[in-house]
Amino acid sequence: MEKLIRDIFFKKFSVEPIIVRSPGRFNIIGEHTDYNEGFVLPAAIDKFTYVGVSKRDDDKIMLYSRNFDEDLESNINTVSKNDTRWTNYILGVVDQLQRHGHKPGGFNLVFDGNIPVGAGLSSSAGLECASIFALNELFALNVDRLSLVKMAQLAEHTFVGVKCGIMDQFASMFGKKGHAIKLDCRSLEFEYVPVQLEGYKIVLLNTNVKHELVSSGYNTRRAQCEQGVAWVKEHIPAVKTLRDVTIEMLDKYVLKKDPFIYKRCRYVIEENARLLRACEDLKTGNLKALGQKIFETHRGLSEEYEVSCKELDFLVNAVKSNPAVLGARMVGGGFGGCTINIVKEEAVDNLIEQLTSIYKKEMGLDLSTYIAGIEQGTELISDKSHVTIV
Repeated sequence: MEKLIRDIFFKKFSVEPIIVRSPGRFNIIGEHTDYNEGFVLPAAIDKFTYVGVSKRDDDKIMLYSRNFDEDLESNINTVSKNDTRWTNYILGVVDQLQRHGHKPGGFNLVFDGNIPVGAGLSSSAGLECASIFALNELFALNVDRLSLVKMAQLAEHTFVGVKCGIMDQFASMFGKKGHAIKLDCRSLEFEYVPVQLEGYKIVLLNTNVKHELVSSGYNTRRAQCEQGVAWVKEHIPAVKTLRDVTIEMLDKYVLKKDPFIYKRCRYVIEENARLLRACEDLKTGNLKALGQKIFETHRGLSEEYEVSCKELDFLVNAVKSNPAVLGARMVGGGFGGCTINIVKEEAVDNLIEQLTSIYKKEMGLDLSTYIAGIEQGTELISDKSHVTIV
């Protein structure tokens, strides 16, 4: 992919770019907890967005997506949202750099990648993090990684319209090979937790149902959680987010007002507790207990938070009684995308073959599959920043 980006870039702009790659992510456990200031346990996946950039001697921004085979021209002095969706992930981080007092100049940018779009593996964060990291390197802005993460998150809020938590961008930027990240989304303190799955593989099953978070229930779920907190806060002013709320508080102040908001909030509180126990399972090598918690998370996401769909539920239900599968659940924002499965290594091929057949028969869709490794976060892989400006 690095060579492909370089070749396309040189053909379009006649210069050598610097190249950055940034991974997507899957989340072992802890879903929809990040924007509630809870805990998450993501890992950077071995699927990447690659971005090539070079400086210009004018104020133009020249963008090209090989994925969509589309070009866009903008101007560094008049950055604004665009109708071409993929460009907003890039223009959004430029806007955030400017709003935080940094002054990137005109630039050329080409991107491509192999993170499946709409699969719940955070291709959007991969593009945001790769772009902002590359611009930071190109213009020597000297912005630290955490600040880049926060700006990438705000870019998605403002230019894309998804009020995402910080997990996706954090995992993409801070990923570590062979480790998950136990991240406290309130304090942003984090701990690398080794993921040792001897004899097992992480298998991602893509429903090929494309989720669209802006028009889906994602923002609605966030608003419902905030409403539950507001009702508790009327009686307990110290409460700030669901991180501060107990089940007893929900029972007393939310249940009678709205049972739907109650079950949304209850799921988040229970998921935070489940994640902390799951971290101990990983540290002690108790993969069976970890797998059961992953199944429990899917039940909560499907029945309480209601962000699953029939295709995701079908895939999880299809492996529940399979002794070769320790755990399975939907990953990402929901309403489509992938399930994550922890599968005995020797059973992977047979499982994929069986599920591909029955999924096509029952759902009428093709099933895409990925064997997932855990890789490094955002990194510079080719530095040609000394080349001639065009």
